[in-house]
Amino acid sequence: MTSRTPPRPTGSHPRGGTAGGENAVEVRGLSKRYGDRVVLDGFDLTVAAGETYALLGPNGAGKSTAVEILEGFRRPGGGEVRVLGEEPLGASRSWRSELGIVAQQTGDLGPYSPRELIEHFGGLYPDPRSADEVLEMVGLAEHAGRRAGKLSGGQQRRLDVALGIVGRPRLLFLDEPTTGFDPEARRQFWSMLEGLAGQGTAILLTTHYLDEAARLADRVGVLTGGRIVAEAPPAELGGAAARVPVVRWRDRSGTRREERSERPAELVSRLYDEHGGEPEDLEVRRPELEQIYLELIGESATSGPSHDIHRTEAAA
Repeated sequence: MTSRTPPRPTGSHPRGGTAGGENAVEVRGLSKRYGDRVVLDGFDLTVAAGETYALLGPNGAGKSTAVEILEGFRRPGGGEVRVLGEEPLGASRSWRSELGIVAQQTGDLGPYSPRELIEHFGGLYPDPRSADEVLEMVGLAEHAGRRAGKLSGGQQRRLDVALGIVGRPRLLFLDEPTTGFDPEARRQFWSMLEGLAGQGTAILLTTHYLDEAARLADRVGVLTGGRIVAEAPPAELGGAAARVPVVRWRDRSGTRREERSERPAELVSRLYDEHGGEPEDLEVRRPELEQIYLELIGESATSGPSHDIHRTEAAA
C-alpha cells in the first residue's frame, strides 16, 4: 500500500525485555564519517529495557546518523552496535518486527484512511494492537475514515506515530515526534508515551523541545562533536555545579548584575542592606535544562540557524 511496508515477521522474543536480559541498545565506540567530515567519533550509548532516553544535540550533531545506524538503515564506520541483542545490519527479519520507527518526515500515505493503514500495517506483526486502540491512543478516532492525505500536518504526524506503535514494539524510535502538535495534543502524546514506557517499551527520543525531554526522559544525553558529552537524568544534567542558583538584579546605576551563589538567601539579604530595600528587578533562579544544555553544546549551538530548540509549549 505504501513504501513503509516492513518484511513480514516470522517470530519474536518475549515482551517485557530483550532476549537474555540485555539492554535494548548497547553502543561502544561508534564512528562514522562522510569523506573528510567526521559525524560520529567514539559515540557510546546504553538504553535499558523500558527506559526512555532523550538524545539532544544541535542540528548537524549526528543524531539522525546515529539513530539510522541503530535502526539498521546505515552502515557504521566502526565500533560495536547491538540493538535488542543483535547487530542491526545482520539482524533477522523477526528482529525488525520488534522495532517501532517514527521518522522525522511523514511518508507517502496514499489514498487510504488511517484505519486502513493501521489495519494493513498491523497485519504485518505477530501481536498487533487493534486499530480502534491505536486510533484512540493517538487521538485520531474521529478521523478514522478520512483520507489520510487530507489530514492536517499534525494529524498526519499522529498517524506516523500510530503506524510506529501498532506492532507493540519493544524498542520505539521517535524522531521529533510532536512537531506540528498543539500544546494539548503534546500533553496527550506525552501521557501515551508514559503509558508505553510503563508497559516495558524502551524509547529512544530525539527532540528539540527541552520541556519534552525533561517530562519524558529517564535520562538525557547531549551529543556534540561526534560523541555524548554529558548524560544524566534531566534534573541532574551537568552536575550540581551547573544548578547553583543565579541571583539577578539592577544596581543603583541601573546596570544589570548577576551572581551565582550556593547561598542565595544570604546574597539577597546583603543586597537588601546595600540598597536599603529590594533591588530593582531582583530574581533568584536555578538554571533550567535549556540553559545547561546550551552551556554544554557551546557556542556552535547558539550561533546561526543550527540553534534549533523550542523553549516552551507556546513555540509548538
